[in-house]
Amino acid sequence: MIITYLGKQFFKIGQGGLTVAFNPISKDSKYSAKISKFGSDIALSTINHPDYNGFDMVSHGDTVPLEINGPGDYEIKDIFIKGIMTETELSGNKYINTIYTLSIDNISLCFLGAVSNEKFNTSLRGEIESPDILFIPVGNNNLLSPSEAYKLAVSLEPKIIIPMDYDDATLKAFLKEAGQENTKGVEKLTIKAKDLIGLEGSIVVLSS
Repeated sequence: MIITYLGKQFFKIGQGGLTVAFNPISKDSKYSAKISKFGSDIALSTINHPDYNGFDMVSHGDTVPLEINGPGDYEIKDIFIKGIMTETELSGNKYINTIYTLSIDNISLCFLGAVSNEKFNTSLRGEIESPDILFIPVGNNNLLSPSEAYKLAVSLEPKIIIPMDYDDATLKAFLKEAGQENTKGVEKLTIKAKDLIGLEGSIVVLSS
């Protein structure tokens, strides 16, 4: 599996001939200028907002993604995806934010999207379980502060934590909370299930 970060909460995940996009930035977002279009087989949007719902940006040529943009259970290309509804507030407006869990190549992923509450109830935690890789916003979006984000991340017991939607200041604060200030950014993460053995709360910073 290869994970690439493209800014905000926009990720491209490749496994074999499969490409999955999370929260693509739309052409209507102020962050769209540096985004290049590519084709995706599956695209997931957690929240109906221009910064996170750019399905148009992951359609290219004959490759048009199967779009997922809300709670529910989905099975696409032998991948089972669960969408879990949460409520959030962004720029003073209330939205539904869908948390997605899925497994690709025997690696379980949890993509939190635009969560604004660091305290999850027992039912929600049960649905998420303990993912191998957790994607979490860390403060550059008026949602979770870096401290709240780290507390939530470790409570979900992932093997790898990938911060998103950060700027230099919030990322630095997040890494300080984790005691991993010396973590350097990498362009992409290439990982297999066997690489996760022994990991617990390890932070991987992907640079856009």
